[in-house]
Amino acid sequence: MKYWLVKSEPDAWSWDQQVAKGEVGEPWSGVRNYTARNHMRDMKIGDRVFFYHSNIGLEVVGICEVCELSKPDPTTDDPRWDCVTIRALAPVPKPVSLKDVKANPKLAEMSLVTSFRLSVQPVTAAEWKEVCRMGGLDPKTLKPV
Repeated sequence: MKYWLVKSEPDAWSWDQQVAKGEVGEPWSGVRNYTARNHMRDMKIGDRVFFYHSNIGLEVVGICEVCELSKPDPTTDDPRWDCVTIRALAPVPKPVSLKDVKANPKLAEMSLVTSFRLSVQPVTAAEWKEVCRMGGLDPKTLKPV
């Protein structure tokens, strides 16, 4: 299993909207960056994903999983762009702010810190565990600790 982080402006697509999609999830469409697209092409069913509110909030607010592999993005006729479908799994009990991520030496190399503009980013297993810990989640069960 791999780990990822996706960013969304909450006034465009929020965690609450993601949760409301239920088991079917939502295509992570509209991404127009080759690196982010390639990350989605690398995603597998069951991979875990941090849901990050960008611009407003600047914090990890939820956990999702990939539930459908990369496919053509339905929001464009341009064949260069793909998307995956993700579904919400659990809220983060204590949202983890960008400020807190930047202040944690264990996360100094995290893409959220080093490539903060990228909308789809890889997360290492160690980073996943640390952000879950900071957010009050057991990374194995995704239950509050």
